[in-house]
Amino acid sequence: MDDFIAARSQMALSLGFHIIFSCIGMVMPFFMAIAHFYWLKTKDPVYKNITKAWSKGVAIFFATGAVSGTVLSFELGLLWPTFMKHAGPIFGMPFSLEGTAFFIEAIALGFFLYGWERFNPWFHWITGVVVGISGIVSGILVVAANSWMNSPAGFDFVNGQYLNIDPMKAMFNAAWFEQALHMSIAAFAATGFAVAGVHAIMIIRKRNVKFHYMAFRIAIVFGAVAAILQPFSGDLSAKDVAKRQPAKLAAMEAHFKTEKFSPLIIGGIPDTLAKQVNYAIKIPGLLSFMTYEDFNAEVKGLDQIPKKNQPPVAITHYAFQVMVGFGVLMMGIAVLYFIALIKMKKWFGKVWFLKLFAWATPIGFIAVEAGWTVTEVGRQPWIIQGVMRTVDAVTPMPGIHYSFYLFTAVYLSLSVMVVFMLYRQIKMVPKLYEGS
Repeated sequence: MDDFIAARSQMALSLGFHIIFSCIGMVMPFFMAIAHFYWLKTKDPVYKNITKAWSKGVAIFFATGAVSGTVLSFELGLLWPTFMKHAGPIFGMPFSLEGTAFFIEAIALGFFLYGWERFNPWFHWITGVVVGISGIVSGILVVAANSWMNSPAGFDFVNGQYLNIDPMKAMFNAAWFEQALHMSIAAFAATGFAVAGVHAIMIIRKRNVKFHYMAFRIAIVFGAVAAILQPFSGDLSAKDVAKRQPAKLAAMEAHFKTEKFSPLIIGGIPDTLAKQVNYAIKIPGLLSFMTYEDFNAEVKGLDQIPKKNQPPVAITHYAFQVMVGFGVLMMGIAVLYFIALIKMKKWFGKVWFLKLFAWATPIGFIAVEAGWTVTEVGRQPWIIQGVMRTVDAVTPMPGIHYSFYLFTAVYLSLSVMVVFMLYRQIKMVPKLYEGS
């Protein structure tokens, strides 16, 4: 394997692994805090049991996320030293602040896990809330750093030199809000559907039905609301991409030809040699309207972008279609949930209705992975949009493919361990919370 491809593959593997734990770490503490709040208000022991069960899951994911996040930090310097040499002083602030948020999260989680019967009940609850807030802040700060790579700001690039550095402008760059909003909502949608799906499976199997039904209700409310809001944040992100990264938008839509009244392409197989999309559904004018709110607006295609500056079209397009497709599916299931909640409560007792959520367990995280593929692959060949090429940032050290193989084995091992520990935790629920 070529060292450049190996370095990119290792980074992709690390990000793809870590993003799952980041999303869960951002969201699960809020689920935990809601269940804990209900326990404090109602004294219903089921809510206390849910809180304790979820807190163990949070601890597992936090530990794994801390390991994978630390590895990512080292990889930035080891695999991309030229990038870090120039970019570090510019966008180092969000990473430093993220480290602070991480330490606060770790301390608060320790207080929460070991604070039962030791702290004032409401202070104990507040420590759980702090875990969630710190996780959200941590995620937003990391996304701020990534958004800087898509929309570099806070410096002047003159004759290959990075001058007049302003870390605040770099952190609050033009793309950070849209990306942070989209990622935060995606984390709630993906985690909400995943947690609700697991509890739906246990309800179908008639295991501790009251326990799992009450847990299901907390998780799915977050997930359903987020799934309905997600298309709106996605629209904001797409409009920002059209303005700042037209090559990425063209690859996302497999939009080869610059034209007015541009069609929205759904599905299809891009043919980069013939510069066309086969077997696609095309809705005339809709891409122009969605991008610029004008059916006759001209949308820049790949024909106006030099070949050397074009991202991989097929990967970006397929990932975008997967993200949007699963996002729409989640939104549809979310709408059904609220219909059931308001008018069709009998659906909650139907196996077919619960199976919808059981089958939907992984789709949120598949959409998240696809979205990050769009973000990162769609920016290529740039590691800093329009400033530094990825190939110029990679380490000159040989043998990176061996590192890729090693880290692949490590991440596979961690995945197996996490699945085993979560499976054991779920299996232990009837023994720990008998009668819930």
